[in-house]
Amino acid sequence: MEKEAIKSLLEIIDQQVSSSILGGMEEEYEELESLGYIKIDRDSVQHSASITPEGLHYLDMLNG
Repeated sequence: MEKEAIKSLLEIIDQQVSSSILGGMEEEYEELESLGYIKIDRDSVQHSASITPEGLHYLDMLNG
């Protein structure tokens, strides 16, 4: 995933506190989770993601 795509998704998740994972976007969210930038809540019917401290740090570095 390109840096701008990562930045865009992280900004959306950060603004929404918890972002529902849209159909067809699971792969991108799983990639962000593998990088440690988000945590996916798989316990609910509609999976959602929230940003981690590492994700916030990465965003701060990009917006620096």
